[in-house]
Amino acid sequence: VDPVRKLRIRANADIPRDAKQARLFGAEGIGLCRTEHMFFAEDRIEHMRTMILAENEKDRREALQQLLPMQRADFEGLLQTMESLPVTIRLLDPPLHEFLPKREDLLVEISHLVDTDPTSPKLKELRPLLARVEELHEQNPMLGLRGCRLGIAFPEITEMQARAIIEAAVDVKNAGGDPHIEIMIPLIGSVEEMRNQSSIVKRIAADVFKEKGATVDFMVGTMIELPRAALTADQIAEEAEFFS
Repeated sequence: VDPVRKLRIRANADIPRDAKQARLFGAEGIGLCRTEHMFFAEDRIEHMRTMILAENEKDRREALQQLLPMQRADFEGLLQTMESLPVTIRLLDPPLHEFLPKREDLLVEISHLVDTDPTSPKLKELRPLLARVEELHEQNPMLGLRGCRLGIAFPEITEMQARAIIEAAVDVKNAGGDPHIEIMIPLIGSVEEMRNQSSIVKRIAADVFKEKGATVDFMVGTMIELPRAALTADQIAEEAEFFS
């Protein structure tokens, strides 16, 4: 149907291996790269947890700084694999508690240690962790502190991810590649949220372009996935450069 079809087909892929497989199947780009999947790897989850447990912005930024080169390398691999095909990268979407151990598991482990080894140094490590898990617990995590609301509350998260994406794209371009990136802000419900996060991405991009003396084309858009976003889509469209 290639001669008559109007649609172009993209795949979901988060790592170069999946992107390569998608291309072999004929995908014409990546429609969704979920960046949270990149944080669950063993060498990263500890930095992620350090960031979540941080009690101030300085400590949060230090933990994010450890994650920056890892994210950048991920994006470079993805863009190299996809060559000149478009890649839509969604910024961090899930609530933070998903990166921490489960509350029930922590309670069991703490209770067991209290009964069997009450002087265990591990209790000092587990109790603050449990306190943070309970602090982050939400009745409805699907609509709680996640998506763009996470980036609004902690702009340093958006800054780190935007820098990793833009630096990766510039590096790939400087190496002779032709990257096409679309940065997706998740869970937008109003144009104000879109404007807030888009301005951070564009500010970081300008910084990177200045530092590296090179530029790449990119778009900042969003996914219309909330009823409010659907109802205010005409306003959001004035700020977003693409919709998914």
